[in-house]
Amino acid sequence: MAEASAKTFLFLQGPHGPYFSMLADALRERGHRALRININGGDKVDWPGEATDYRGTFRNWPLFFDDFIVNHGVTDLILYGDCRPYHTSAHGMARLRDLRVHVVEEGYIRPDFMTLQDDGVNGNSTLPLDPKWYLEEASALPAQEEVLPQIPSTFRARARNTMRNGLAAALMRPIFPFYNTHRPHSFLMESAAWCWKLIMRKSHERRSRAEWEKIKDQPYFTLPLQLNSDYQIRIHSPFGNMRAALRFVIKSFAQHAPDHVSLVVKRHPLDAGLVGWDRLTRRLAHHYGVADRVIYLADWDIADVVGKSLGVVTVNSTVGTLALNVGKPVMVLGHAVYKVPGVAYTGSLDDFWQRPKAPDLQLYAAFRRVLIERCLVRGGLLSDEGLHMLVGNSVARLLAHRRSKAPDMLTERRPRLVGS
Repeated sequence: MAEASAKTFLFLQGPHGPYFSMLADALRERGHRALRININGGDKVDWPGEATDYRGTFRNWPLFFDDFIVNHGVTDLILYGDCRPYHTSAHGMARLRDLRVHVVEEGYIRPDFMTLQDDGVNGNSTLPLDPKWYLEEASALPAQEEVLPQIPSTFRARARNTMRNGLAAALMRPIFPFYNTHRPHSFLMESAAWCWKLIMRKSHERRSRAEWEKIKDQPYFTLPLQLNSDYQIRIHSPFGNMRAALRFVIKSFAQHAPDHVSLVVKRHPLDAGLVGWDRLTRRLAHHYGVADRVIYLADWDIADVVGKSLGVVTVNSTVGTLALNVGKPVMVLGHAVYKVPGVAYTGSLDDFWQRPKAPDLQLYAAFRRVLIERCLVRGGLLSDEGLHMLVGNSVARLLAHRRSKAPDMLTERRPRLVGS
């Protein structure tokens, strides 16, 4: 059934798997056009239908993209992440042509949500940091269900999607000779690292269990590591990489945390193991004289770790919202959409160790309601049930009347899009 005013959606790179292809089919069923530009072989296998392959250089990409959106009458751009080089360039050109841009990302609040936000995410978000704005906006929204059934997901589905995409990108390299991945390591290196990680899984679990038994009843803070390749670290933080962030946090902890308190450093569950975080953590802790108070956990339930901690220190991980959900103090070192005064701690890291302040739960509840209403869609990538729910909710969001933008009081803290 056709909509009164048909739109033309252009899809660029999406999350590994069938989500973007399914979403395009759902939009076509509503009478809209859905186009695709493939940039590498992984894009081709994730989008089995008709598409345009871009085989040129990155230097020529902006003009190719501009010609494409003008010639095809594109009204809306959909992309996964707004910091990949091709996406940053496309985002800037789309703004010049006054296209509506929809950015997909892993959910600000996890699990069971994906982010689908106009304009940009995280450090590029146009949401304000003014607490009063969230309280006013939330007051006009209907109450949300507090407890929702969990959406199924499997690591096997994630591994299958990732391996399929990465293998196709490697095999079809001759078709896309100028494409360079935004990731710092090759597919072959990451695959080998994952194989070794799976081989060592039982050993890591035993060591983590032993460390956890020593620390679980002691006072400690939590530092969740983020992926070193994550653009939230590379672009939306002052550090540039997670190594620098780890050193900064341990140095501050050694100099300012109470002597009876420990620090638990938790590895990211999707870290392939190409960086020796265990060894680096222990070396830094020894260098700053706190080797007996810094604990490294390779594998453990992060919800359990956060739930028993005094507070969480993060660059801008979604573990921050996990901690806020259970009322834990959160110190944010980079740019994050939840870095709202009263929600996140507003003092320095040095002071946080001594006086961690819990979030204003009324304000956080208002923030969370607004975030879900404006930026999140319920569903998931890693099961048929989650995908169908995600597609249906995404269509509703994409075709909804565009809300007025938040006031421009926030622009001083939001960095410009990289490359714009």
